[in-house]
Amino acid sequence: MRVGLTGSIATGKSTVSSYLKQKGIAVIDADLIAREVVEPGGRAYDAVQLAFPEAFEKGRLVRPKLGQIIFQDSEKRQQLNHLMHPSIRQQMLEAADAYERSGHSLVVFDIPLLLEGDWRNLFERVVVVYCPEDMQLRRLMQRNDLSEAEAYARIHAQLGIEQKKELADDVFFNDGSIDSLYQQIDEWLSRYGD
Repeated sequence: MRVGLTGSIATGKSTVSSYLKQKGIAVIDADLIAREVVEPGGRAYDAVQLAFPEAFEKGRLVRPKLGQIIFQDSEKRQQLNHLMHPSIRQQMLEAADAYERSGHSLVVFDIPLLLEGDWRNLFERVVVVYCPEDMQLRRLMQRNDLSEAEAYARIHAQLGIEQKKELADDVFFNDGSIDSLYQQIDEWLSRYGD
């Protein structure tokens, strides 16, 4: 079974993803693949460098520069997504095929923009990691050393967490203790795990 895992920035999706990996679940990380496809020689490198030359230094993408560009301009963010998503999708599907050939019956795709993009049809289930927006804002400000305005802009560059929760097949509530989150994941794995 292929499952999409998403949430909004700073809701705890990486914590869930790490825990699933510890449990032996095959997890494919879209953020990691997104980094790979814009490395020199990567599938999207040439297209992204051509579209955003100001975000490159000495032939390498400077992520903070790109972040400043795309989090302030929704058209540029859409342009970047249009350039990168086909490459990311292809690489993720190849990884999933390899996991399934090696015997994994559950493959989790960790995709931050799953519900914003054209991804949902790839999955039998979509799981959202949820916490209230005020908690999300505090976490993001602390984690990334951002001002409230910067954190707010990043949060609102994505579909709202309440909307994502409504679109999910399953929700992991990450507004309590880590043990509570892990218990929810364990219960979910007892239904859908390998």
